[in-house]
Amino acid sequence: MTGTVYLVGSGPGDPDLMTVKARRLIEEADVILHDKLPGPAILDQLPADAREDVGKRAGGERTSQEHTNRRMVELAREGKSVVRLKGGDPFVFGRGGEEAEYLAAHDVPFEVVPGVTSAVAGPGVSGIPLTHREHTSSVSFVTGHEDPTKDESAVDWEALAATGGTIVVLMGVGKLPAYTQALLDAGLAADTPVALVERATWPDQRVACGTLETAVDVRDREEIEPPALTIIGTVAATRERVFDYLRNSTQEVHQ
Repeated sequence: MTGTVYLVGSGPGDPDLMTVKARRLIEEADVILHDKLPGPAILDQLPADAREDVGKRAGGERTSQEHTNRRMVELAREGKSVVRLKGGDPFVFGRGGEEAEYLAAHDVPFEVVPGVTSAVAGPGVSGIPLTHREHTSSVSFVTGHEDPTKDESAVDWEALAATGGTIVVLMGVGKLPAYTQALLDAGLAADTPVALVERATWPDQRVACGTLETAVDVRDREEIEPPALTIIGTVAATRERVFDYLRNSTQEVHQ
């Protein structure tokens, strides 16, 4: 009989933020196909005899998506219970949609197990509400790392600037100069608050704050590196009013 593939979101990296179902499926799985995005605190807890790395390797080697797709089908057809473990939520910039289509096209049963996305968790643990009645009633999630084979970006920065809502950019540290300039060119105010959250919920989480005009300088000065997300909007400034009372306020912070 064909086994089942579980597309599992592991959350932003703190093992305590994994769902009960995710933990149970990991314990019961015959094989766990994982990349590096779940983070070391979660990966170190995976059963050694069941885990299979399909992410980046030392020296820059990378497992192709095609290989991962084929591997899921091969293992399921052997009758195995397969967990495809992803960081965050599998359907939020996690290629879960592509993998679900591939499994369906090859007659392999699958189940999606949602996870806490860093797009929500990162701002939250940093004391930044994505929506706030006094600031904004909308939020947009954007990838800062689009498919490089695209002829042009599918992100309309001009439209995002016009909404007046919170903008959260995932995987956007490297492209920060490009999209901050695009938002400035679209008319978003230079003094719009910006927060950069590095390794959200991890023990070494850092938050660096600035404005749309200074964000690149802040990134460079504080050496913010992936994985990190960018929060753009007036809600980012509310953090200053709550930070001293955050239970996780021991994290390293730069203003």
